[in-house]
Amino acid sequence: MSIRHGLLALLERGPRYGSQLRSEFESRTGSTWPLNVGQVYTTLGRLERDGLVAPGGEDTAGHTLYAITDNGRAELREWYERPVDRTNPPRDELSIKLAMAVGAPGVDIRAVIQSQRHATIKAMQDYTRLKAQAVTAIESGRSDERDDLAWLLVLEQLIFQTEAEARWLDHSESRLVRLAARAAAEPAPPPAPDAPRTTDPAADATAVRPRSARTRRG
Repeated sequence: MSIRHGLLALLERGPRYGSQLRSEFESRTGSTWPLNVGQVYTTLGRLERDGLVAPGGEDTAGHTLYAITDNGRAELREWYERPVDRTNPPRDELSIKLAMAVGAPGVDIRAVIQSQRHATIKAMQDYTRLKAQAVTAIESGRSDERDDLAWLLVLEQLIFQTEAEARWLDHSESRLVRLAARAAAEPAPPPAPDAPRTTDPAADATAVRPRSARTRRG
């Protein structure tokens, strides 16, 4: 998530102070990715260092305002136009967990999948309920339609994401079942043949004595 560019996008609408930026960012995203004021001011400091924002005076309450610069607007336009890079996907805890659970002693990977599926479906239901509330708010005109529409887009992405996760969990479990069935159907390898063994030392001696010697004795 780019906090940097999110703050630039809010500042393009006019000068703002840190707490105001935090509130508007969370309003736009439905607090899906909550920020603290420290994160906001740290990011503003870096943006100011890079020449993308500049102090813009104070409001009537004495809050220091920040304003976007021309370089900041150019950076923001480039961000809007540039596709999100998928060549280095972020680490996904669930994928790492299942990868490590494969073959781990004492771990029932199917139980791990079933537990996660339950949590994923519950999250999907929660997101769907919130989506219905956002649609109702937009249609009724009770609140800021722009913020509700932004939140709706975020919710729909989360719904699609959880739907895909649920399908992937189903696929993973099916693959594990097929592999287990294949392993059970394969015949066990034959046991290695035992080395010849005797219990009579005299017989062993006869077995290794040259044939000519046995003939002369007769």
